[in-house]
Amino acid sequence: MWRWSLHKKVERDPRKSPALVRILLRELEKAESEDLRHVIIPLLHTIMYVLTKATGITEELYRRTYTFCTKLLTLPTPYCTVALECAIQLKTEAAVPGTLYQRMVIAEQNLMSELYPYQERVFLFVDPELVSASVCSALLLEIEAAQTQQTPEACMRHVVSHALQAALGEACHAAALQKKLQASPRRTLEMYFHAVVAAVEQMANEPSPSRAVHLERLEEIYCSLLGPLAAARGRCGGDPLQDQPPSIPLPSPNITFHLWTDEEQLWKELVLFLRPRSQLRLSADLEALDLHGLHPDQELARVSVLSTDSGIERDLPPGPDESPAPSSPELERAGLQRKGGIKKRTWPADLWLPGNWHGPPGLHRRTGGPGGDGELLPGVSRVHTARVLVLGDDRMLGRLAQAYHTLRKRETQKFCLTPRLSLQLYYIPMLAPEEPTVSRQPELGELAAFLGRADRWYQSTVNTLCPAIRKLAEMTPCFDTSRTVDPFILDVITYYVRMGTQPIYFQIYTVKIFFSDLSQDPAEEVFLTELKVKIQDSKFPKDGFSPKRRGVAEGQGAELTICYQKALLSHRAREVTVSMRATGLVLKAIPANDTEGPAHFARTAAPATDQMCLNVTVTEVVKSSNLAGRTFSIVTNTFRTAHIQTQSQDQRLLTLSLDKDNRRTFKDVVRFEVAPCPEPCSRAHKLKAPWLSSHQQKAMEMVKSKPKPLLMPINTFSGIIQ
Repeated sequence: MWRWSLHKKVERDPRKSPALVRILLRELEKAESEDLRHVIIPLLHTIMYVLTKATGITEELYRRTYTFCTKLLTLPTPYCTVALECAIQLKTEAAVPGTLYQRMVIAEQNLMSELYPYQERVFLFVDPELVSASVCSALLLEIEAAQTQQTPEACMRHVVSHALQAALGEACHAAALQKKLQASPRRTLEMYFHAVVAAVEQMANEPSPSRAVHLERLEEIYCSLLGPLAAARGRCGGDPLQDQPPSIPLPSPNITFHLWTDEEQLWKELVLFLRPRSQLRLSADLEALDLHGLHPDQELARVSVLSTDSGIERDLPPGPDESPAPSSPELERAGLQRKGGIKKRTWPADLWLPGNWHGPPGLHRRTGGPGGDGELLPGVSRVHTARVLVLGDDRMLGRLAQAYHTLRKRETQKFCLTPRLSLQLYYIPMLAPEEPTVSRQPELGELAAFLGRADRWYQSTVNTLCPAIRKLAEMTPCFDTSRTVDPFILDVITYYVRMGTQPIYFQIYTVKIFFSDLSQDPAEEVFLTELKVKIQDSKFPKDGFSPKRRGVAEGQGAELTICYQKALLSHRAREVTVSMRATGLVLKAIPANDTEGPAHFARTAAPATDQMCLNVTVTEVVKSSNLAGRTFSIVTNTFRTAHIQTQSQDQRLLTLSLDKDNRRTFKDVVRFEVAPCPEPCSRAHKLKAPWLSSHQQKAMEMVKSKPKPLLMPINTFSGIIQ
């Protein structure tokens, strides 16, 4: 709420922006000197958000903020990562004021510009079976009410006005400028919009941008808009009777609301995002790819097609511009030459590696800007950024993991999304009202609790949205979208998707399930947070045991054989096989609390290695004999592993539940195997690539022998602070 109030002050009175930046910078310097690191990243995000929206910031403030960010480069990650990202943006913004605002609005509102072709979209996915209809309606109404006021013409006016005010400062007559832009027709407005974008982008892309040259260019546009007399009056100090300059809002991003009802819905929405207005100049190999994709069960295959081409150029039909002489000797010699065969194309040796998607490298730069992701293939840049935001609990994240795995699997069949699209994942927890809140950790919000422990700014900004969203759903809806709205929830969502650039990676696990019916094929599924095993109340066969014959306690549970690789600090493989009678089994992928890590990780998230192991809890039935007779007790055993196989040795069957979702329940199970899910693209090396050299082939075979795990990133503000 403090952050939201601060940003609203900037919007309502732009003249307070320099004072607010000085206050925030003073707080940053104080936190750095007193080693209060937990507030450094929140203050950095806040000051960058203010600098993006504000106008009239002096060069001295930009220089001080840039110098402070360079000091933070000596700190460990994630402080140095966030500081480097801020320093890169500040260096450009100091030389060319208004660059951050312009690029953000163009990308988020999909305004067409040849000099800055980047486009972004926020996809808000809600499962209607997990989130109430009132919450869905309230969110949809708030999004529509805010976005009906954000027409392309209004956004272009904001870009032109902000760029001129940021560069000219007090010499800009803001009220007269906005009045002139408001009265300009669409064609004139587009002309000035493209002129401002060209001036800003050309100067920002210069190796050594000059603020003075940039000021001269924007002064010419300003004089063209208001005329030389008004421009001269502005340079002389402006109108003393002028009120405070009107505020320039930062429009919320383009958010589309989706009810998640289809497993293929994420793939379809991403394809539709790329297809309508794709302006990419792709190579022939990528243009040949069909964006519709294949059926999930369809494998790659070579299709034989009857060719009527003889391979001789003489047999080709003449072109429209060709009129050769029939007796030409050059034509006769050329007619006997064969056409070129298959053109060899050298692909990168790591083309199919998951790192090209977005594996966990050491540094993540903001997407949606030049050089953000680089070029995956020659001539192809990721100019589209899809920010997928899911709202729900751990069950919704399980569905997201399924969709993410399916999407990555499709890329092994149709390599069409990875080169063109940068995919960013975000999560806002939404728990049912009856769930416990702060007093104890909610069962369906384990991943949200882990993200809150890892990132305190995420805890105070995102995890606190759940009560506000429920309160919004209880309010009387207002269907008048013409009135000016000041939505708190939409502003927090916007702040999260803009400033949440540091991902936390979670291992996706695969489980292979074998059923008692031998005619039924084994099932393969993936899960993200939890796998729970229960013992079914089986019908005992005539010649089998019964509880009366073997004792009531022995009738409880099932005899299980568990084989697992024990997780050791040395990372050596040590297999353990145990047999026990158990009444249940729980495999958790998220650390339950902070005590599972080493002592120096206290009061922070568990270390990154904890996310690569399963915490297994087995409820065992222990039989003991003494003078009083035979007694039975329930003992809980815990261990950590990444690979585990479990099989029922008697006639009792198992029931498996994935990610706490009743819709993903498997019954009549006799055996299951759990292992880290490999990156699907690492299996694509079974395809022969004759265009690669022998060295590249060996590199691909080496990668195939060591498949990389599939990690799903969820963006936060700082990542894991250690």
